[in-house]
Amino acid sequence: MTISAERPTDVVASISAPPPSAASSWTQRPGWLSQHLGTAIVGAVLGYVLGHWFGNFVSSSYPYIANSGQNAIADALGLSVGVLGWLLGIGALNYPLAKMIGREGGEEPAVEGWSKYFRYSLDHKTVGMQYIVGVLLFMFTGGLLAMAIRTELLNPTTHVFSPDTYIKIVSEHGTIMMMMATSIIVGPLGNYLVPLMIGARRMAFPRIEAFSFWIFVAGYMVIFSALPFGGFPTGWTGYAPLQTQAGPGMVSYLLGFAVIGLGMMAAGFNIAVTIINYRAPGMTWSRLPIFVWSILATAALLTLATPVLFAGGLFGLLDKTIQTSFYVTEHGGSSYLWQNLFWFFGHPEVYIMALPGFGIVGEIMPVFTRKPLFAYKVAAAGMIGVALLSFFVWQHHLFQSGINPDMRPLFMLTTELISIPTGFIFLVGMGTLYKAKIRYEVPMLFCMALFFNFLIGGVTGVFLSDVPVNVTVHGGFFVLSHFHYTIMGGLLFAFMAGLYFWLPKMTGRMMNSRIGKWHFWTMFIFFNLTFFPMFVIGLLGQPRRVFTYASNLQGLNDFSSVSAFLLGISFLIFFANLMWSMFISPVKAPANPWDSLGLEWQTANPVPPYNFERIPVIMTDPYRYSEPGAPAFADMGDGLTQSSSTTSSDQA
Repeated sequence: MTISAERPTDVVASISAPPPSAASSWTQRPGWLSQHLGTAIVGAVLGYVLGHWFGNFVSSSYPYIANSGQNAIADALGLSVGVLGWLLGIGALNYPLAKMIGREGGEEPAVEGWSKYFRYSLDHKTVGMQYIVGVLLFMFTGGLLAMAIRTELLNPTTHVFSPDTYIKIVSEHGTIMMMMATSIIVGPLGNYLVPLMIGARRMAFPRIEAFSFWIFVAGYMVIFSALPFGGFPTGWTGYAPLQTQAGPGMVSYLLGFAVIGLGMMAAGFNIAVTIINYRAPGMTWSRLPIFVWSILATAALLTLATPVLFAGGLFGLLDKTIQTSFYVTEHGGSSYLWQNLFWFFGHPEVYIMALPGFGIVGEIMPVFTRKPLFAYKVAAAGMIGVALLSFFVWQHHLFQSGINPDMRPLFMLTTELISIPTGFIFLVGMGTLYKAKIRYEVPMLFCMALFFNFLIGGVTGVFLSDVPVNVTVHGGFFVLSHFHYTIMGGLLFAFMAGLYFWLPKMTGRMMNSRIGKWHFWTMFIFFNLTFFPMFVIGLLGQPRRVFTYASNLQGLNDFSSVSAFLLGISFLIFFANLMWSMFISPVKAPANPWDSLGLEWQTANPVPPYNFERIPVIMTDPYRYSEPGAPAFADMGDGLTQSSSTTSSDQA
C-alpha cells in the first residue's frame, strides 16, 4: 500500500495542537452519582446476590440439581452477574449502553489527583499505573500462598494443613500467579510505554484498554473466590476428570479463566492495532524499539491463543452446570480434549510471559553499556520465531498422558527447535555485553540476573524436551524448578528491571539505589537458593503437589523453605523501597536520569495527557549510543511534513 509522504494541513494541525479538555464535552454528574471503585464493589455484590438467586430459581425445576448439594448453576450465574455488576459500577459499559439506546456517547470526565486511579480512565498512562498496583497486589497474595506451601514442606510427617487443604492452596497459588503473570509486563509497562515509544498520543481503542484492566481485576476476584467456595484440587492446570469431580470452587476456576481471557484478548488486539497503525512518521519496522517488538509478538499470542482457553473454560462450565459431557469420559467426552485446549493456550502463555521480559532487557542494556543493541534484526526475528513456533509444541505436556505415542517424536523435535530463536535472543544479549563498559545500576543488575537464571531454565528445558528424560522426571520437583527458573527467574527479574528503569518517568520520583541493590542481591541469591535444590529433590524422586515425602529429603526441603522465606523478605525490601522513594523521602527524578535515547524519555516531564506537543518525526534507530556525530533519534519540533509517514491512520 502506498502512503503519501505529506499529511493534509488540517490533519497536521489537529495532531500538532493539544486536544480539547475531555470535561468540556461531558455533562458533569453530581459527586454521589460518580462511578469509581466503591460503586464497582457494590455492583459486584448486588450482581452476585441477584445472579445466585436467579440461578437457584432456575435450577429448582431440576430436582437432580437442587438436591445434589452443589448448585453450580447458581454459583456460575452469581459470579457472572457479579462481574457484570462490577463493570457497570466502574462505568465500563456506559459508552456501549448509551449507543444501544441511541444516545451520543461522550468522553469520560477528566479527573485529576489520586482519585483517577480508582476510576475508569481512558488515559493509557493511568491504566498502566493501575495495572502496576494490581499485579503487585496479586503477586503479594500469590506469594503468601507460596509461603504456606513451603511452611507445610518443612516436615514430611508433621502437617500444618490437611491433604485436601494443601492441594487447594497449591492450586490457588499456581492459578493466581499464572494469570497474574500473563499481564505483569504487557499490562503495566506495555500500556504505559508503547504509545510513548512509537510517538502516539494514545492507544487505538482507549475504552478497550481500560476495559481490559477492570475485567482483569474481576477475573482475579473470581479466581480468588474459589477459596471460600472450598477451593479446587486440580492444580493450576485443571485436568479432567478431577475437574468434573471437583466441588463449587471449580466453577470459580473455569469462569475466572474465561473472564481474564476476555481481558487478555482485548489487550492483545488493542496493542497490536496501536503498534501497526499509530506509529509516528519515520518509525519504520526496522526502527521500532525492541521492547515494542516483544509486545507486538506477545499481543499476537494473546489475540490468537487466548480464545482457545476461553472456549475450553466455557466447555468446562457447561459440564458443571447443564450436564454436558465435553470432558466426561463416561458419557462420551474426553479428558484429552481439555488437555489439548488448555496447553494449546498454555505453552504460548509461557512466551506471553517470557517475550516481554526479553524486550525489557533488550531496551535497557544498550543504555547501561552505551553500545547499540547487538544484532537488532536477529533479536526481532527471534521474537517472531518464538511466537510462531510456540503454537507447535503444546503436546510435549502430554508425553505421559497416554495419548498416541507416535506423536512424541514430532513434538520433541518442535520443542527442541524453539530453543533456536530463543538462543538467538540470548546471544543478542551476550553480544551487547561483549567488551562493554557497564554501568551497574539497579536495572542493569536485574537484566544480567535474567540471563543467568534463564540460562539454567533453558538448559534444563532442553533435557525435558527429550522423551526418555521427560518420562523419568515428569510430575516431580525437577519440572517445578525448571518452570520457576524460566518464568520467575526471567519474567519477574525483567519486571523489576523495568520498574526501576521507568518508574522515574512514570512517577517523577527516583527509586533509592542503595535499597534497590539490597533488594536485588537478596532476591537473586535467595531465588537461586530456593529453586536450585529442587532440581536435586526432583531427581531424587519427590513428586510435586504432595506434602508427605521421604524423610531423607527433609534437609533439602528445609533449606529450600528457609530460602523461600528469605526470598519473601526480599520482596518486602522492594515494597519498603517503593514506599520510601514515593512517599516518605521522595527525590525528584531528572528528566532523563539514565541518558537514554528512547523516545519515551524525550517527552515533557511529567508526561502531559496528550503525550506530545507535536507528533515526532523519527530520524534513525534508537540505539546509536557509541556512534559519534550520529543524528538525533527524533525531531520533536516542526518539520512533520518533511518526512514520509509510516502510519496508515491519522491520529487525532
